[in-house]
Amino acid sequence: MVIGVLFFNPRSGVTDPGYMFHCVLVLLLSSSLFIYPKYESHFFRKIIITIASIFFYMLFFLYPDTWSSFTLLCFIPAFSILFFDSKLFYFSFFFNFLLITLTFIFIIFFDQGNDFAHIKLDAFGNINNFVGTQVILYFIFHLTSKRIKKQQMYYERLQQSEKLKTTGQLAAAFAHEIRNPLTVVKGLLQFYETNNSFSKEGKSHLSLMIDELKTAEHVLSQFLAIAKPDEHQHLETVNVRDALQSVTGLLMSYGLYHQNKIDLQIDEDLYITANTIEFKQLFMNLVKNAIEVSTNEDFVVIRAEQKNKEIIIKVIDEGFGMSEEQVQALGTPFYSLKSKGTGLGLMICFNIVEKYKGTIRFQSALNQGTTVTVRFPMMCSKLLGSDGHTPTASLPIRKEPSEVK
Repeated sequence: MVIGVLFFNPRSGVTDPGYMFHCVLVLLLSSSLFIYPKYESHFFRKIIITIASIFFYMLFFLYPDTWSSFTLLCFIPAFSILFFDSKLFYFSFFFNFLLITLTFIFIIFFDQGNDFAHIKLDAFGNINNFVGTQVILYFIFHLTSKRIKKQQMYYERLQQSEKLKTTGQLAAAFAHEIRNPLTVVKGLLQFYETNNSFSKEGKSHLSLMIDELKTAEHVLSQFLAIAKPDEHQHLETVNVRDALQSVTGLLMSYGLYHQNKIDLQIDEDLYITANTIEFKQLFMNLVKNAIEVSTNEDFVVIRAEQKNKEIIIKVIDEGFGMSEEQVQALGTPFYSLKSKGTGLGLMICFNIVEKYKGTIRFQSALNQGTTVTVRFPMMCSKLLGSDGHTPTASLPIRKEPSEVK
């Protein structure tokens, strides 16, 4: 741009308003490109695209003898693709379409071939070329955007796999070693608890210690469930409606204790292939979390439907929500928003969903609640046996991520 202003410019020899405008646009566009790395916002990108569009149209009208400038007008939306911003692309696409329409109206009806005879002589051919380039740019954008989304999903799944792997290694390293002495201590405490030589107060202390050891054993069991999942577990046809009604029934009193209500919105005839106990465990964790973050008189909504050969189940709460950074950290070992949480509940949820080739997404904003969306492949009717079970003996855990609130 600077070379075009300083060298061999036909307008540079005189004081020309067009030349001055050219210099100002070069300065503005250059400054914007230098400043952009510090302010990478959608609004600032829109400013850059607007200035760039004005700059290229200025070249077209100030230097009509340079025929190649029309080509630059055709490819203005291509610059927005470099920002990987779909909204910006559509803004640039339609904005340029409007400007080129006004340009052709000016050339055909007002210029009368004085400055742009090369455009007017073959107006239809130039319009056709412009439309063709826009179609090509749209396909380039569509394919690029699709590839980026796939890469983003792959990266998210890779991150989650690394989290599960890290937790599994930690669990395998010390879970068994800790569980063995805990079992011995709990056995001795249970023995002394039955001994009549201890006072009533002493026995209550023993009972308290036994309860705390049971809590520790429960945490270790969660570790082991992540470290060594059952790869050859018997699968069955899970009736989503019945399973979620069972989960709701178990948590109804828990919701009433927190002064919340659970609202079920579940379609009929929804089936997936999974282990019923693990399926219930997954949604017990998610619904329990939704209840705990909700305020008084809020509803926790459980919605299930079939769409595009998938079973989509959503758990929606109206709680305090999460920031984008908190959402990204979900599933990290020992990360929890609860004061006494271990983060293992969500780790198990991620593990179960991954095991049955599903996906889980969290959409949340501070003070606007959270929506957890779980997707499972739909159960094919021809796989259903007469006993309601699938003939498949096992389902291996997917180790390679194939598919990113």
